[in-house]
Amino acid sequence: MKHILITTVLLICMNSLTLAQAQTTSVNDKYTKDVTTEAAIISALYEVISGEPGEARNWERFKYLFAKDAFLIPTNKNTSGVYGYRAMTPDDYITMFSTRVKTGFFERELKHELVSFGTIAHVFSTYETKETKNGPITNRGINSIQLFYDQNRYYIMNVLWCAESLGFTLPSNSLK
Repeated sequence: MKHILITTVLLICMNSLTLAQAQTTSVNDKYTKDVTTEAAIISALYEVISGEPGEARNWERFKYLFAKDAFLIPTNKNTSGVYGYRAMTPDDYITMFSTRVKTGFFERELKHELVSFGTIAHVFSTYETKETKNGPITNRGINSIQLFYDQNRYYIMNVLWCAESLGFTLPSNSLK
């Protein structure tokens, strides 16, 4: 009887593991192209957050781009003029974005500088934002993006950014 119980428990565990892997694979299959190169993952990041007001973003795709312990870190300035930052998980970013961005939001890359070595890559990505796809530029800045490559795919580890709205002007070499 003891052997039957142990065998049953093992079969249930193996079946649960197989179901979990099958669900993961279906998500992975949808977004594999997004994580095959440094350029692809950066492009996917900009695509997934851009859209018209009220347009649903593909947050499943967004989360797939990031490592499990990744952070998105905007820099800011308080009312006294002191600079700081806020560290957010991808889920925190989704909540912030979904509750605060009521207009359209389109972010596109103007230029990027890539340095990579082995399993790591760093991208300085100059961007501009607009509230409508063809509207005026509302902000510009630089995203400092750290990537990890595990021999199968890239993961975003961190995105740290600074916008011109903090009182800085992009250097001309970041625009060409």
